Formats: sequence, C-alpha cells, structure tokens
Amino acid sequence: MRRVRSASLATLVATALTVVSLTNATPAVAAKKPPTITVLVTNDDGVGAPGIDALVEALRKVKNTKVVVVAPATNQTATGGSTTPGPLTTQPATTASGYDATAVQGYPADTVTAALDQLGVKPNVVMSGINAGPNYSVVVPTSGTIGAARMGARRGIPAVAFSQDNRGAMQFPVTAQLAVDWLKKHRAQLSKKPKVAPTTITSYNVPNCPSGKPRGVLRVAPAPDLANYLVPLDCTATGPRPTTDVDAYNQGYAAVTQVPLDD
Repeated sequence: MRRVRSASLATLVATALTVVSLTNATPAVAAKKPPTITVLVTNDDGVGAPGIDALVEALRKVKNTKVVVVAPATNQTATGGSTTPGPLTTQPATTASGYDATAVQGYPADTVTAALDQLGVKPNVVMSGINAGPNYSVVVPTSGTIGAARMGARRGIPAVAFSQDNRGAMQFPVTAQLAVDWLKKHRAQLSKKPKVAPTTITSYNVPNCPSGKPRGVLRVAPAPDLANYLVPLDCTATGPRPTTDVDAYNQGYAAVTQVPLDD
C-alpha cells in the first residue's frame, strides 16, 4: 500500500506542476495585420480611359490596399506639369468598370493637388497611368502622366508612372500586373513615412509583344533623343542588351527609368 500511495502522490505532484506550468505559459502573440496602403491613382487620358481602368481593377484586388481614384474629367494628353491656379472643380465619377472616382476639371498635376488639398486624401504612393503611348526620352517634359507623378513626388509622396505601347493590341493588364508587382515589392517601405522627400519618380514604358507580355524588365537610362523612335518593335532581338529606354522598349523590354522632378 505504501508503494501505491507514493506513486499516487508523485502523480498528483506532477499534475499540479503541469497545471502551474500551463497557467503561467506566455500566450501566443497574434499575427500582426499588415498596414493598409493607400494608392492615389490618376492619369492624363481621363477618368473614363481604359488604361486607368485596368490599373484600378488590378490594384483593388491587392489585400490591405485602399485605391482612391482622382483623375482629369477629360483627356489631358501632352499637358506636362501644367497647373490651374485657385480652387479646382471636382465632381463624382466612375471608371469604365464602375469604380468610384473623382473627376477634376483641370490638368493631371491638378488632380494630385485636388486630392491632397481639397479631398483630404493621404496616399502612401501616387500611381499615374496607364497611358496609351510611350513617355520616354525627350517626350517626358510634355507627358501629363509624368506631370501628375512629379506633382506627387514634389509633395513628398513616392510616385510611379506607367505607359503602354500604342502599336497593336493594347496589353493594359500586363502593365497593371507590373504595377501590382512594384507595389508588393515596395509595400514595407511605403507603409512608413518617408525620411527623405523623393527626388525622382519611377517610369515604366511597356511594349505590346506578340507573346502577350514583355520579354523582361530592364532598368535603363533615358535616351538622349528619339533617333530610334521609329525602329520596328522586335521582341526577339539579339545582340547587346539595350541601355536606353527607347532601345529597350523597341526590343520588347519593359523599360524602367528614374525621372528627375525637373527637366
């Protein structure tokens, strides 16, 4: 009997220690939800254009992402960084797919001003596009797509511009996916307040390759001129890797450049 009692006592002690251990255990830390990123989307082709529609439809599917659309009421192609003095006229609108937007009676750069100063939008990033037609080399100063992105960067907000080849069937969804990829890659950085104001914007120029997508993404320098502008698109070109945006674009690459805020 003594042995039985000893075994029982030992069992009781072990059980008690287990209970104490479980009681004092540190609770599991719940997984922290990623912060929501606010993307201000604009363009220069107008709020109803197919390019901005493709961009918005892609971005709105990204988790923990708030998409705010503020774009020109009408086509403002080739208006560069022009701005309108005084208060801007805005009105409710929708994209081609019916996503809620705000239309601005003004230039592309005005849309950023209206969003920040009149509508109270506080974006983590400005995405401008997708433009129908390239905005590279010496075309940059006249591009409203670039002008809107530059305005965002001048206001201290990281900004990206997206432009699509207008030769052949437009492949807007391909460029929209590149925008999603860029956002995912930079998400952690964007969720924090920038320590230094941006000094450049990122600009994508994406060709329409017969395969349905570009052959890759290349970071290149802006071409000094449009000498090769009319070279036919060749998405299977061989030879040295291109080093300028025009050549990369003509050889089937999505050309990515860093564009300064001033010409």
